[in-house]
Amino acid sequence: MRGELGFDGIVCTDWGLITDTTILGQPMPARAWGVEHLDELTRVEMILNAGCDQFGGEARPELVVQLVEQGRISEERLDVSVRRLLLEKFILGLFDNPYVDPDQAAATVGKAEFVAAGADAQRRAYTLLTNHDQILPLRKGRRIYLEGVSEDVASAYGQVVDNPADADVALLRLKAPYQPRPGGFEAMFHAGSLAFPTAERDHHARICFTVPTIIDIYLDRPAVLTDLADQAAALLGSYGSSDEAFLDIVFGAARPEGSLPFDMPRSMAAVETSRSDVPFDTADPLFRFGYGLRYGDAY
Repeated sequence: MRGELGFDGIVCTDWGLITDTTILGQPMPARAWGVEHLDELTRVEMILNAGCDQFGGEARPELVVQLVEQGRISEERLDVSVRRLLLEKFILGLFDNPYVDPDQAAATVGKAEFVAAGADAQRRAYTLLTNHDQILPLRKGRRIYLEGVSEDVASAYGQVVDNPADADVALLRLKAPYQPRPGGFEAMFHAGSLAFPTAERDHHARICFTVPTIIDIYLDRPAVLTDLADQAAALLGSYGSSDEAFLDIVFGAARPEGSLPFDMPRSMAAVETSRSDVPFDTADPLFRFGYGLRYGDAY
């Protein structure tokens, strides 16, 4: 990074590489990634010699002091990292005026132009994966069946109904599937299978076979969408957006401009046989990195 690419910023390590700890009641052994056999002091030495400036999730300055006292790390080496860290603080003005004006902060964060820019980014980031028979954008005034979409918001676009069989179109907002992890800390992260459970797949299929269905998937991680790509009338990917942004895309007030930030695997079998340390290694992905249709494109 520094020698070949010219990066001169701060390098922070992954979290919890040195110290065993407990987070939210869950034991969290240090994730030393291949050097678990080394003692804490040697791990810190390796990290500093690798060029890192900051230890993620650690508070062990005594180990750094010990390395200097033993002559294993020089003060000059520490000065390099300290200089990088202090430089960012000076650039931010933290030494000039360290006290925050809460009213000014709230007014700045909530500026109408900033909110509008964020809403615009949500709409533009939408990634159109399929659009069978050019169903999108829809015209307003249809009977709409909803799942995962606010009825109050959607009612401005059409008549909301309670049964897919009574609708002209269904709008579903889903989250990429995951399997819950145990423990207070690990439970906050999504992991496990990228495929929807059978019961959920069957539920989605029933709606798609009943009425033309537009599906939005929140892609906080990749997902296996092979069935939905065929069954849904249109399939969209999003990365954190409001119902208003979704409906504006669906009804043509805005247009999707996004591209996938990763491959979308065709099956979990392809995921399981791929190499975890090689990008774009799943066989025959359903959609490739960078994929994204525009309205009017054929699918």
